Amino acid sequence: MKAIVFDAFGGTEVLHEAEIGIPQPGPGQVRVRVRAVGVNPVDGKIRSGAMETIFPTTLPAVPGGEIAGVVDAVGEDVDQLKVGDEVLGWSDTGSYAQYALAPATALAPKPAGLAWANAAALPVASDGAERVLDLLDVSAGETLLIHGASGALGTIAVQLAVARGARVIGTVGPANQEYVTSLGATALVYGDNLVQRVRELAPEGVDAVFDAAGKGALEDSITLRGSTTRIVTTADFRAGDLGIVFAEGPQRRSAARLAELAEEAADGTLVTTLSATYPLAEAAKAQQASDAGHNRGKIVLTVD
Repeated sequence: MKAIVFDAFGGTEVLHEAEIGIPQPGPGQVRVRVRAVGVNPVDGKIRSGAMETIFPTTLPAVPGGEIAGVVDAVGEDVDQLKVGDEVLGWSDTGSYAQYALAPATALAPKPAGLAWANAAALPVASDGAERVLDLLDVSAGETLLIHGASGALGTIAVQLAVARGARVIGTVGPANQEYVTSLGATALVYGDNLVQRVRELAPEGVDAVFDAAGKGALEDSITLRGSTTRIVTTADFRAGDLGIVFAEGPQRRSAARLAELAEEAADGTLVTTLSATYPLAEAAKAQQASDAGHNRGKIVLTVD
Protein backbone atom coordinates (compact mmCIF):
# COMPACT_ATOMS: atom_id res chain seq x y z
CA MET A 1 0.00 0.00 0.00
CA LYS A 2 1.00 3.63 -0.38
CA ALA A 3 1.99 5.44 2.78
CA ILE A 4 3.87 8.53 3.87
CA VAL A 5 6.94 7.62 5.91
CA PHE A 6 9.77 9.39 7.70
CA ASP A 7 13.06 7.60 8.46
CA ALA A 8 14.67 10.39 10.51
CA PHE A 9 13.55 13.37 12.54
CA GLY A 10 13.61 16.75 10.83
CA GLY A 11 11.63 19.16 8.69
CA THR A 12 8.94 18.25 6.21
CA GLU A 13 11.67 17.19 3.76
CA VAL A 14 12.00 13.90 5.68
CA LEU A 15 8.49 12.87 4.61
CA HIS A 16 8.32 10.66 1.54
CA GLU A 17 5.90 8.28 -0.14
CA ALA A 18 6.69 4.57 0.13
CA GLU A 19 5.18 1.18 -0.60
CA ILE A 20 4.77 -0.77 2.63
CA GLY A 21 2.87 -3.88 3.63
CA ILE A 22 -0.85 -3.77 4.34
CA PRO A 23 -1.30 -4.22 8.11
CA GLN A 24 -3.34 -7.09 9.50
CA PRO A 25 -5.77 -6.47 12.37
CA GLY A 26 -5.13 -8.20 15.66
CA PRO A 27 -7.61 -8.97 18.45
CA GLY A 28 -9.89 -6.00 19.12
CA GLN A 29 -8.65 -4.16 16.02
CA VAL A 30 -10.12 -3.33 12.63
CA ARG A 31 -8.42 -2.33 9.42
CA VAL A 32 -9.74 0.82 7.80
CA ARG A 33 -9.47 1.71 4.12
CA VAL A 34 -8.63 5.34 4.70
CA ARG A 35 -10.53 8.02 2.81
CA ALA A 36 -9.39 11.13 4.70
CA VAL A 37 -6.78 11.98 7.32
CA GLY A 38 -6.70 14.88 9.76
CA VAL A 39 -3.40 16.79 9.83
CA ASN A 40 -2.61 18.08 13.30
CA PRO A 41 0.17 20.32 14.68
CA VAL A 42 1.33 17.41 16.84
CA ASP A 43 2.12 15.47 13.65
CA GLY A 44 4.82 17.99 12.78
CA LYS A 45 6.15 18.08 16.33
CA ILE A 46 6.49 14.28 16.37
CA ARG A 47 8.15 14.36 12.92
CA SER A 48 10.67 16.97 14.11
CA GLY A 49 11.55 15.01 17.24
CA ALA A 50 10.24 17.74 19.56
CA MET A 51 7.75 15.36 21.18
CA GLU A 52 10.10 12.42 21.82
CA THR A 53 9.85 12.69 25.60
CA ILE A 54 6.03 12.53 25.38
CA PHE A 55 5.45 10.39 22.28
CA PRO A 56 8.52 8.18 21.67
CA THR A 57 8.65 7.20 18.00
CA THR A 58 10.21 4.11 16.44
CA LEU A 59 11.65 4.88 13.00
CA PRO A 60 10.70 4.47 10.22
CA ALA A 61 7.25 5.75 11.08
CA VAL A 62 3.96 6.64 9.40
CA PRO A 63 2.60 9.95 10.76
CA GLY A 64 -0.91 10.68 11.89
CA GLY A 65 -3.56 9.29 14.18
CA GLU A 66 -6.90 10.61 12.90
CA ILE A 67 -8.92 8.83 10.23
CA ALA A 68 -12.18 8.52 8.36
CA GLY A 69 -12.77 5.57 6.12
CA VAL A 70 -14.40 2.18 5.55
CA VAL A 71 -13.84 -0.92 7.67
CA ASP A 72 -11.94 -3.36 5.45
CA ALA A 73 -11.19 -6.22 7.83
CA VAL A 74 -11.89 -7.09 11.46
CA GLY A 75 -9.80 -8.94 14.02
CA GLU A 76 -10.86 -11.37 16.68
CA ASP A 77 -13.22 -10.25 19.44
CA VAL A 78 -14.72 -7.44 17.34
CA ASP A 79 -18.50 -7.55 17.21
CA GLN A 80 -19.52 -3.86 17.14
CA LEU A 81 -18.15 -3.22 13.63
CA LYS A 82 -18.25 -5.11 10.35
CA VAL A 83 -16.67 -4.88 6.92
CA GLY A 84 -18.22 -2.03 4.95
CA ASP A 85 -19.02 0.20 7.93
CA GLU A 86 -18.13 3.86 7.41
CA VAL A 87 -16.28 5.17 10.45
CA LEU A 88 -14.21 8.00 11.92
CA GLY A 89 -11.86 8.01 14.86
CA TRP A 90 -8.30 7.30 15.93
CA SER A 91 -5.59 5.05 14.55
CA ASP A 92 -2.67 3.65 16.55
CA THR A 93 -0.48 2.70 13.58
CA GLY A 94 -0.18 5.94 11.60
CA SER A 95 -2.92 7.25 9.34
CA TYR A 96 -1.06 8.86 6.41
CA ALA A 97 -1.66 5.70 4.40
CA GLN A 98 -4.18 3.82 2.30
CA TYR A 99 -4.90 1.44 5.18
CA ALA A 100 -4.62 1.88 8.94
CA LEU A 101 -5.36 -0.19 12.01
CA ALA A 102 -7.51 1.09 14.85
CA PRO A 103 -9.00 -0.30 18.04
CA ALA A 104 -12.66 -1.02 17.36
CA THR A 105 -13.48 0.92 20.53
CA ALA A 106 -11.83 4.07 19.08
CA LEU A 107 -14.13 4.32 16.06
CA ALA A 108 -17.57 5.88 15.69
CA PRO A 109 -20.06 5.47 12.83
CA LYS A 110 -19.85 8.17 10.17
CA PRO A 111 -23.25 9.71 9.44
CA ALA A 112 -24.24 9.55 5.78
CA GLY A 113 -24.54 13.33 5.62
CA LEU A 114 -20.99 14.01 6.82
CA ALA A 115 -18.34 14.32 4.10
CA TRP A 116 -15.17 12.29 4.49
CA ALA A 117 -12.90 15.31 4.92
CA ASN A 118 -15.18 16.89 7.53
CA ALA A 119 -15.35 13.57 9.37
CA ALA A 120 -11.56 13.42 9.55
CA ALA A 121 -11.50 16.94 10.99
CA LEU A 122 -13.47 15.97 14.08
CA PRO A 123 -11.88 13.30 16.35
CA VAL A 124 -8.70 15.01 17.61
CA ALA A 125 -10.16 18.53 17.79
CA SER A 126 -13.32 17.50 19.62
CA ASP A 127 -11.46 15.25 22.05
CA GLY A 128 -8.85 17.91 22.80
CA ALA A 129 -11.37 20.70 23.15
CA GLU A 130 -13.59 18.83 25.60
CA ARG A 131 -10.62 17.60 27.59
CA VAL A 132 -9.32 21.15 28.10
CA LEU A 133 -12.76 22.59 28.84
CA ASP A 134 -13.15 19.93 31.52
CA LEU A 135 -9.67 20.69 32.93
CA LEU A 136 -10.70 24.34 33.13
CA ASP A 137 -14.09 23.37 34.58
CA VAL A 138 -15.84 25.84 32.28
CA SER A 139 -19.49 26.31 33.18
CA ALA A 140 -22.49 28.45 32.29
CA GLY A 141 -22.19 32.16 32.98
CA GLU A 142 -18.38 32.20 32.96
CA THR A 143 -16.11 34.10 30.58
CA LEU A 144 -13.56 31.99 28.71
CA LEU A 145 -10.66 33.47 26.72
CA ILE A 146 -9.48 31.26 23.84
CA HIS A 147 -6.23 32.04 22.03
CA GLY A 148 -6.17 30.67 18.48
CA ALA A 149 -9.94 30.52 18.24
CA SER A 150 -10.05 30.05 14.45
CA GLY A 151 -7.87 26.94 14.21
CA ALA A 152 -9.14 23.37 14.09
CA LEU A 153 -9.04 23.02 17.87
CA GLY A 154 -10.24 26.56 18.54
CA THR A 155 -13.18 26.22 16.14
CA ILE A 156 -14.56 23.26 18.08
CA ALA A 157 -13.62 24.66 21.50
CA VAL A 158 -15.53 27.90 20.88
CA GLN A 159 -18.70 26.03 19.96
CA LEU A 160 -18.52 23.53 22.80
CA ALA A 161 -17.87 26.29 25.34
CA VAL A 162 -20.80 28.33 24.03
CA ALA A 163 -22.96 25.20 24.25
CA ARG A 164 -22.03 25.01 27.93
CA GLY A 165 -23.40 28.52 28.39
CA ALA A 166 -20.04 30.29 28.64
CA ARG A 167 -19.23 33.64 27.10
CA VAL A 168 -16.21 33.21 24.83
CA ILE A 169 -13.68 35.84 23.79
CA GLY A 170 -11.52 34.49 20.96
CA THR A 171 -8.20 35.99 19.85
CA VAL A 172 -7.47 35.58 16.14
CA GLY A 173 -5.93 37.40 13.20
CA PRO A 174 -7.74 40.23 11.40
CA ALA A 175 -8.94 37.97 8.58
CA ASN A 176 -10.77 35.63 10.94
CA GLN A 177 -12.78 38.09 13.01
CA GLU A 178 -16.10 37.48 11.27
CA TYR A 179 -15.51 33.73 11.22
CA VAL A 180 -14.99 33.48 14.97
CA THR A 181 -17.97 35.75 15.58
CA SER A 182 -20.09 33.38 13.47
CA LEU A 183 -19.14 30.54 15.84
CA GLY A 184 -20.61 32.41 18.78
CA ALA A 185 -17.57 34.15 20.26
CA THR A 186 -16.59 37.77 20.68
CA ALA A 187 -13.61 38.12 18.34
CA LEU A 188 -10.49 40.07 19.27
CA VAL A 189 -7.28 40.62 17.30
CA TYR A 190 -4.29 39.18 19.11
CA GLY A 191 -1.20 41.30 19.66
CA ASP A 192 -0.30 44.57 21.38
CA ASN A 193 -2.26 45.83 24.37
CA LEU A 194 -4.17 42.56 24.59
CA VAL A 195 -4.68 42.78 28.36
CA GLN A 196 -6.25 46.24 28.13
CA ARG A 197 -8.48 45.27 25.21
CA VAL A 198 -9.72 42.08 26.92
CA ARG A 199 -10.49 44.06 30.07
CA GLU A 200 -12.52 46.50 28.04
CA LEU A 201 -14.63 43.60 26.80
CA ALA A 202 -14.76 41.85 30.16
CA PRO A 203 -14.29 44.38 32.96
CA GLU A 204 -15.34 41.73 35.48
CA GLY A 205 -12.36 39.60 34.37
CA VAL A 206 -11.96 36.25 32.63
CA ASP A 207 -12.66 33.05 34.52
CA ALA A 208 -10.45 30.74 32.44
CA VAL A 209 -8.01 30.76 29.53
CA PHE A 210 -7.54 28.13 26.81
CA ASP A 211 -4.38 28.68 24.75
CA ALA A 212 -4.59 26.75 21.48
CA ALA A 213 -2.20 29.09 19.66
CA GLY A 214 1.15 28.84 21.44
CA LYS A 215 2.10 32.31 20.25
CA GLY A 216 3.38 33.84 23.49
CA ALA A 217 0.06 34.77 25.08
CA LEU A 218 0.63 33.03 28.42
CA GLU A 219 2.10 36.04 30.20
CA ASP A 220 -0.89 38.19 29.25
CA SER A 221 -3.16 35.34 30.32
CA ILE A 222 -1.55 35.23 33.77
CA THR A 223 -2.01 38.99 34.10
CA LEU A 224 -5.67 38.72 33.14
CA ARG A 225 -6.29 35.87 35.56
CA GLY A 226 -4.19 37.39 38.35
CA SER A 227 -2.62 33.94 38.86
CA THR A 228 -1.67 30.80 36.94
CA THR A 229 -4.88 28.99 37.91
CA ARG A 230 -7.44 27.93 35.29
CA ILE A 231 -5.06 28.47 32.37
CA VAL A 232 -4.34 25.54 30.08
CA THR A 233 -2.25 25.44 26.91
CA THR A 234 -2.06 22.77 24.23
CA ALA A 235 0.62 24.56 22.22
CA ASP A 236 3.16 26.52 24.31
CA PHE A 237 6.06 24.43 25.60
CA ARG A 238 7.03 27.20 28.03
CA ALA A 239 4.04 26.25 30.17
CA GLY A 240 6.00 24.39 32.84
CA ASP A 241 8.44 27.25 33.35
CA LEU A 242 5.50 29.61 33.90
CA GLY A 243 3.55 27.29 36.17
CA ILE A 244 0.85 26.69 33.56
CA VAL A 245 -0.83 23.36 32.83
CA PHE A 246 0.18 21.82 29.49
CA ALA A 247 -2.57 19.47 28.33
CA GLU A 248 -0.35 16.55 27.39
CA GLY A 249 -2.45 13.81 28.96
CA PRO A 250 -3.76 10.84 26.99
CA GLN A 251 -6.67 11.27 24.64
CA ARG A 252 -9.98 10.02 25.96
CA ARG A 253 -11.01 8.69 22.56
CA SER A 254 -14.66 8.21 23.46
CA ALA A 255 -16.35 6.65 20.43
CA ALA A 256 -19.76 7.30 21.99
CA ARG A 257 -19.14 11.02 22.40
CA LEU A 258 -17.55 11.22 18.94
CA ALA A 259 -20.68 9.62 17.47
CA GLU A 260 -22.84 12.32 19.09
CA LEU A 261 -20.66 15.12 17.77
CA ALA A 262 -20.50 13.54 14.31
CA GLU A 263 -24.30 13.64 14.16
CA GLU A 264 -24.21 17.32 15.14
CA ALA A 265 -21.62 17.98 12.45
CA ALA A 266 -23.74 16.16 9.88
CA ASP A 267 -26.82 18.26 10.61
CA GLY A 268 -24.85 21.51 10.81
CA THR A 269 -25.30 22.08 14.54
CA LEU A 270 -21.52 21.77 14.98
CA VAL A 271 -19.36 23.50 12.37
CA THR A 272 -16.31 21.64 11.03
CA THR A 273 -14.33 24.00 8.82
CA LEU A 274 -11.69 22.83 6.34
CA SER A 275 -8.68 25.09 5.94
CA ALA A 276 -7.36 23.09 2.98
CA THR A 277 -7.28 19.57 1.55
CA TYR A 278 -4.27 17.90 -0.06
CA PRO A 279 -3.82 14.50 -1.71
CA LEU A 280 -1.82 11.98 0.30
CA ALA A 281 1.23 12.45 -1.91
CA GLU A 282 1.39 16.11 -0.86
CA ALA A 283 1.58 15.38 2.87
CA ALA A 284 4.75 17.47 3.17
CA LYS A 285 2.91 20.54 1.84
CA ALA A 286 0.06 19.86 4.23
CA GLN A 287 2.42 19.70 7.20
CA GLN A 288 4.19 22.85 6.04
CA ALA A 289 0.86 24.66 6.13
CA SER A 290 0.09 23.19 9.54
CA ASP A 291 3.51 24.15 10.91
CA ALA A 292 3.04 27.72 9.65
CA GLY A 293 -0.14 28.13 11.69
CA HIS A 294 -2.81 30.82 11.29
CA ASN A 295 -5.13 28.34 9.56
CA ARG A 296 -8.89 28.65 9.63
CA GLY A 297 -10.15 25.22 10.57
CA LYS A 298 -8.59 21.87 9.70
CA ILE A 299 -6.06 20.70 7.13
CA VAL A 300 -6.99 17.29 5.72
CA LEU A 301 -5.35 14.73 3.45
CA THR A 302 -7.55 12.85 1.00
CA VAL A 303 -6.66 9.27 0.13
CA ASP A 304 -7.51 7.50 -3.14
